[in-house]
Amino acid sequence: MRFRHYKGGMYEVVCEAILEADHTAVVVYRGQDGKTWVRPRDAFFGSVDVDGERMPRFTPVAAA
Repeated sequence: MRFRHYKGGMYEVVCEAILEADHTAVVVYRGQDGKTWVRPRDAFFGSVDVDGERMPRFTPVAAA
């Protein structure tokens, strides 16, 4: 599934996983530049404050 970051970048979720050290749920995702990232699931699906406005960090993009 594809997501748009609040700063504009597009990312593809590779999978969800569990961090071995403390069993934190994480999201593994890849940017258009090919770099692979890992972020705690709560942060990936959480919200951020931008110029005093609350918005999702990542927004799902409908398949074409």
